[in-house]
Amino acid sequence: MRTLVLGGIRSGKSRWAEAAIAESLQADQPVHYLATGLLSVDDPAWSQRVAEHRDRRPPHWSTLETDDIATQLRRSPDTPTLIDDIGGWLTAIMDRRHAWEGGSVSPDVDELMTAIAEFGAPLVLVSPEVGLTVVPATESARRFTDELGVLNQRLAVLCDRVMLVVAGHPLPIKLPRT
Repeated sequence: MRTLVLGGIRSGKSRWAEAAIAESLQADQPVHYLATGLLSVDDPAWSQRVAEHRDRRPPHWSTLETDDIATQLRRSPDTPTLIDDIGGWLTAIMDRRHAWEGGSVSPDVDELMTAIAEFGAPLVLVSPEVGLTVVPATESARRFTDELGVLNQRLAVLCDRVMLVVAGHPLPIKLPRT
């Protein structure tokens, strides 16, 4: 099953996603945690947030900080995986493709969609919901919100379940067909 977990900043989406994947597995089953928010020595507050996330994960989960999500999914297609978060991945891709100034992220998004569609184990993707964040005041911020909105819509099509987390409470948006 593929699950997309959406929510605003500090909504509890990561914590809910971690619990959801853990509940779907047998005790002590390995999980790959692909963290897209790479550490920065210049931002101690961000480093603290990353540490809080890391500290609450079970010890048998492996964490990889990467923005090469498609490669990692293909490398271990049978290992349950949690990706946190798609917004961080998109930021890195927009940097790499100069999309802030008009470059295209389409090849990377298409590659990610293919890797997700082919992935055979439980997969949970965490992403910020566009309408629940600050209204963009700049061209580059609007470009990011536009790209993320389209990406979230494409992910929702591929996922069996879509949850919106608000104030720590999950609201089902799309549930698996029974």
